[in-house]
Amino acid sequence: MKISDLQEDEFNFFYATYLRKLNNDEDLISALVDGKEWFQTFIGELKDHQLLFRYGDGKWTIAEVLVHLIDTERIFQYRAFRISRNDKTPMPGFEQDDYILESKSNDRSKAAILEEYLSVRNATISLFKNISNDIMTRRGTASGMSWSVAALGLAISGHQRHHEHILKERYLI
Repeated sequence: MKISDLQEDEFNFFYATYLRKLNNDEDLISALVDGKEWFQTFIGELKDHQLLFRYGDGKWTIAEVLVHLIDTERIFQYRAFRISRNDKTPMPGFEQDDYILESKSNDRSKAAILEEYLSVRNATISLFKNISNDIMTRRGTASGMSWSVAALGLAISGHQRHHEHILKERYLI
């Protein structure tokens, strides 16, 4: 499944920002695998003290950004799983800032963040590898918005790419 396969009503306009970070011909699984490789390289090149860097007052640290990626992926993966199983129950949104406050991101080591990320990303890849194309177009409701299973998977990768750019442009100058 690719961005070019999505219909405009499979995701909310707000998330188009993230989806535009992917190439139209980029396959969902390839994007997830590429993101996994980027994350491993990125965190491997960071110095431990850089995890606590924030570029301004009230901005997240690098550790908080990385844990935010994990949290969001876990939530979007769960939403995709439920919709793929034809669960029609609308799913609530989440407040990312509240999650970061409770995550204790700044107390975590690079190794702990990487371990959790790899566990979540490997589960995400496995989930989407085992969803057929006809199920990928199945739709449900999350955060008051209509989503397809495929759009949720692609949003995971697009969201990560969005934060990759922010990390490169604002944190690692």
